Amino acid sequence: MNIQDDIKALQNYEQFARFINMIHDLREETISEMHEAPTEQLQQLSGRIITYDQILQMADFKFLQARFRETF
Repeated sequence: MNIQDDIKALQNYEQFARFINMIHDLREETISEMHEAPTEQLQQLSGRIITYDQILQMADFKFLQARFRETF
């Protein structure tokens, strides 16, 4: 088994969808933090956003949103 197979198996669970939605919420919070952040902190915040984006992409967040629409 590889990571893609593991993620496909996890996509069957509402609990996984809620966890990934939390990652999405953290990403949105970090984006809002950028508006008030000093210049020297922007690179760190950008790195966090990129990491969140990668997780959301690997988990296929859009698919989970559609599948568990009532959860979100």
